[in-house]
Amino acid sequence: MNALEEVYRIARAQTLIALCSTVPGYWFTVALIDRIGRFAIQLMGFFFMTVFMFALAIPYEHWTHKDNRIGFVALYSLIFFFANFGPNATTFVVPAEIFPARFRSTCHGISSAAGKLGAIVGAFGFLYLAQNKDKSKADAGYPAGIGVKNSLLLLGVVNILGFCFTFLVPEANGKSLEEMSGENEEEAGTSVELEQSHSYNIIYSFFSL
Repeated sequence: MNALEEVYRIARAQTLIALCSTVPGYWFTVALIDRIGRFAIQLMGFFFMTVFMFALAIPYEHWTHKDNRIGFVALYSLIFFFANFGPNATTFVVPAEIFPARFRSTCHGISSAAGKLGAIVGAFGFLYLAQNKDKSKADAGYPAGIGVKNSLLLLGVVNILGFCFTFLVPEANGKSLEEMSGENEEEAGTSVELEQSHSYNIIYSFFSL
């Protein structure tokens, strides 16, 4: 197989996976995000990504047999589906809603940058970690890694961490940006202080006569 044919086959497979899992995942998010909420979608996404990641990793030798390729692709596609019907979508939506207005642009930018950095580290890190433990069997130009099975297990652990950290994220569904940032409470508090100050000034002026 020459390089062009290999690239064509990989591109065809990734396109099919995108059409069958990635794109529908976004559709489900758009349809349900205001019904079941950001928190539930992100929690569910991390949970099922963990389940399917371990389902690939633990019996990995089983999936390496030619007869089991369809099952491997099905689980692989489900991971992508719940990535997009989950944290891959909510991590774009939530940062735009939960930060106070005066910090929103800056904090959203920091969140986006952290997400892009995580994507780069994940993509390149997996490429290196998934190499064979025996350096002689690793791809040319790459050092020995921990193997595909252990790399998938590591990704499953990362998903568990994402699941746990989701409990620290407030639910923004059905709330205005002012409610999420507490700006209404601040304005109400300021109004009360101004009214009290005005009352004190009137009383002080009365007794000063």
